Amino acid sequence: MKKPFLYLLLFITGHLCYSQTNNPTIIKGKVVDTPVNKQVAAASVRLLDEVEVTATAGQNKSLLYQPASIATLKTTELKRGQGIFLDDAINSNVPGVSMQRRSVSGGQQFNIRGYGNGTRGARGISSNFDGQGYKVYLNGIPVTDAEGITLLDDIDYGSLGNVEIIKGPAGTLYGQAIAGVVNMKMIQPEKGRTTMQQDVMLGNYGLQRYTTRLQTATDRAALSLSYAKQRSAGFSIHNNSNKDFVNLLTAFDLNPLQELSTFFSYTNSYDERLGELTLDQYAAKDYSGNIEYIKRNGHSHINSFRGGMAHTINFNEKLYNTTAVFGSGYRSDASSAGGWTDKTALNYGFRSSFGAKVLLNDAITLSGIAGIEMQGQVAQTVGYSMKQNPGDTTTTPWIMGKPYWVVNATTSNMFTVTGTSNLFTEWTLALPYQFSLTAGVGLSRQRISLDDRFNPETAARPSHYDTSYKQMVSPHIAINKVFNEALSVYAAYSRGYKAPASAYFFITTPVVTSPATPATGRINSALKPEVGDQFEIGTKGALFKNRLAYQLSLFHTKFGNKMTTVAMQLNNTTTAYSYVVNGGDQVHNGMETWLKWFVVKDGHGLLTGVAPFANLTWSDFNYGNNFIFQTGSTTNNISTADYSGKTVAGVPKISTNVGIDVTTKPGLYVSMSYSYRSDVFITSDGVNKSSSYNLLNGKMGFHQNIARRFEVDASLGLNNIGKVQYPLMIFVNQLPDAYIPAPLKPVLFGGLNLKYNFR
Repeated sequence: MKKPFLYLLLFITGHLCYSQTNNPTIIKGKVVDTPVNKQVAAASVRLLDEVEVTATAGQNKSLLYQPASIATLKTTELKRGQGIFLDDAINSNVPGVSMQRRSVSGGQQFNIRGYGNGTRGARGISSNFDGQGYKVYLNGIPVTDAEGITLLDDIDYGSLGNVEIIKGPAGTLYGQAIAGVVNMKMIQPEKGRTTMQQDVMLGNYGLQRYTTRLQTATDRAALSLSYAKQRSAGFSIHNNSNKDFVNLLTAFDLNPLQELSTFFSYTNSYDERLGELTLDQYAAKDYSGNIEYIKRNGHSHINSFRGGMAHTINFNEKLYNTTAVFGSGYRSDASSAGGWTDKTALNYGFRSSFGAKVLLNDAITLSGIAGIEMQGQVAQTVGYSMKQNPGDTTTTPWIMGKPYWVVNATTSNMFTVTGTSNLFTEWTLALPYQFSLTAGVGLSRQRISLDDRFNPETAARPSHYDTSYKQMVSPHIAINKVFNEALSVYAAYSRGYKAPASAYFFITTPVVTSPATPATGRINSALKPEVGDQFEIGTKGALFKNRLAYQLSLFHTKFGNKMTTVAMQLNNTTTAYSYVVNGGDQVHNGMETWLKWFVVKDGHGLLTGVAPFANLTWSDFNYGNNFIFQTGSTTNNISTADYSGKTVAGVPKISTNVGIDVTTKPGLYVSMSYSYRSDVFITSDGVNKSSSYNLLNGKMGFHQNIARRFEVDASLGLNNIGKVQYPLMIFVNQLPDAYIPAPLKPVLFGGLNLKYNFR
């Protein structure tokens, strides 16, 4: 019944293209609001921001009219700190969302309302490698691959101009997004201006960032071309980072009713991995790293490209279509304590949606979108063991200064073909008295084909496997009420899924000599997708003559079919193999609030802007009933751990940030921010936890136009002014290794940006 319903809605929207009118008032692929929908004050829209890149069903893009938790980061938030590492902007400005990284500028991962990473079910809600559960887009091109894995090393965060985050399951419009969606957009050219800009940032720990950007935009065309080189020596041994970014954006108004835009990027990224510190190392402030990583030249190296083209056509004032095609690919090599891995991947796909608006009468309007997104990936992953460098003839333990270990024998070779699709539709009924009702449904599919090209196929060991997940139906329903064009309240329900990753399916038992047992293999065919259901209520608005902006949300989310591990025992002293199964539930209850008060706004005196801000996150996340891990080792029997009712590891109960932005008429500006994180359990048994910490960051600068043509911006900043010990990343359930540390000393940085305006 669900598929015919979706196809019917697609047919209806397509049929609307024949309903021509004599007055098509349309801009940039969006049907312009009629007076019926222009009921929010323009100042309120500016204060709360508009949704620019996130798909919505309603025609009014103000956050006031969005019945969901959507966080927006613009230039003020993105550049409040260093501006080249997105985690500082996320962690200080977005309640309910955190971002970690494994190195100076690599291994980044999002955690949205307690769900973030996870190629390994053994880690519980989160894993320590790669990101799963959320969808990430850059200028409309999926960063998340067709298998649902997100790799973020190759993103030029210093060139971002807009970030929007949907918090909670977003499967209706975005497919397998059980945790949420992150939409990123590069800096856009200003219409009517042609500029050349050179930015330089220098800092301690060998930080260097050089960005050259050319931008031009007329009424009908725009172009932005940038190149950036980013270097850092890191704060410890084996901690270097080297990156090169190229970004090209174009946009053309082909005629009054059509627009074409393109985006291309290339990245060469290399980050050394220090490795995780043990609890003892962290306590002793011994940041010498993990020798097993360092001797294997632990690193992540990625060469990647992305390209996409989007076309928008407005058929009439009631209907438009936007279709985008995209492709991306990368080649990576990485090494860690477990060995060396080479991977080559190619992703391709398209997203096409119709937007429609029907004026039912003078007081009721129906608007919505319907479409499809499809993505495929072809990838090959080859694993190797590593051995001592033949040039190193010593027999003593490895120390810094000796040659790094080298690649040895092949240990695995997996070829995968994956495909995902999402058929979606969502509609908003705008009713009298500023009520609106939103409802939609998405139908997602996942297909995986695996070929083991290392192990020969035998009767006991398969080398090929195909599987698919077809009925991932994600509904969304919400109601929104706006009061006095200044504040709104909403209630919403949403669902999302995450299908198993390809690494979960082959179960191979090793050769055992005592008792003699040959290697065998089988397929883990019983896995089901994880499912997340969220109920949320919230309010947002702009009060006190449009000077106080706020958002408040309360949510209850249940994640079902959570994946966990089972260890199979061969005898009393040997674990034959382990594999992933669907385990119990997790229940997440939380509260998020965000405030910004414009004490001075567009002032004409010495102070042109004074804006304190604050946000608070309260998280009560627990393992549900019958949440059990089974583990084993080569020296002990299998043990079963029941985590039912215990606190989910890896997420602080309390997170809060406060700060202030001040601008002056002469061009001086100051930003200060304070952050607090409560202690965090690092093991699911509730025994081990990290300490709470406080951070104080500051930045001051000068911005001024000189002789009409030149703009200069000079700044100086200091992070972690109090010299506080804290982790960049916590490794959950991985003792004795536990932390990737942040620098102990304050991080000093300074920037100089020069822009020349040709017109």
